[in-house]
Amino acid sequence: MTTSLKPDGKAITQKTTFSLETAVSITINADPSIIWALLTNASDFTRWNSTVTGLEGEIKLGGKLKLKSYLDDKRIFKIGVKEFQPESRMVWGDGNGTRVFTLEKQEAGVVFSMVEKMGGLTFPLWSRFLPPFEESFERFAADLKKEAEMINNGAN
Repeated sequence: MTTSLKPDGKAITQKTTFSLETAVSITINADPSIIWALLTNASDFTRWNSTVTGLEGEIKLGGKLKLKSYLDDKRIFKIGVKEFQPESRMVWGDGNGTRVFTLEKQEAGVVFSMVEKMGGLTFPLWSRFLPPFEESFERFAADLKKEAEMINNGAN
């Protein structure tokens, strides 16, 4: 699905019987180090990211995180940082799914992509309780773009 993803900030979702995948991509006119710093500073996440209402832990390889989302502020998602390639790729996940963050430097700027895939054999039993994720993904990408570009422009 990510091959059809355009860096326009519009999220797309693909659902099958046993999985759900939502993705967004956006071009950010900022240095990759600025974007990466925003994505990896847990204590600052809720300041710039309107989709996350709480985030505890360290965003590093092997780090354990407790995340709260505006989609369900009563639920705490316990996730681990499974991959960590500075200024390039990071993977968060738990037993039900993974979220992959990527940065790709191009002439027009840095393309930030976020893809989350959930699923498994028990997915049909709990999938009906999931809210739509498109708006949340679009807000996440827009918030990141706004903050990174503001910092980048202030640094020049």
